[in-house]
Amino acid sequence: MVKQNMILILLVVLIAILPLIIVKGAEFGGADGQAEELINEINPNYKPWVNPFWEPPSGEIESLLFALQAAIGSGFIFYFIGYHKGMKKGQESEKCL
Repeated sequence: MVKQNMILILLVVLIAILPLIIVKGAEFGGADGQAEELINEINPNYKPWVNPFWEPPSGEIESLLFALQAAIGSGFIFYFIGYHKGMKKGQESEKCL
């Protein structure tokens, strides 16, 4: 089990680092920026329906907030998965007694 986990961790690290090594100097932008460029290319007169009520001061802050949102969401989801798995295991051990 430990060997399998170590292999999986190594694969995750490789998947995260390999693109940075292979494509040096590339700009890894988000899909939002690409979509905005494509919309402006198709229809230069396009006006958005709504505007953000707050714009982060920099791209780094925006990335931080996105990562924080992802961490909170995954923590919330996996807490409940673990909780329900623990409850199920607890009920099964009570049946054995």
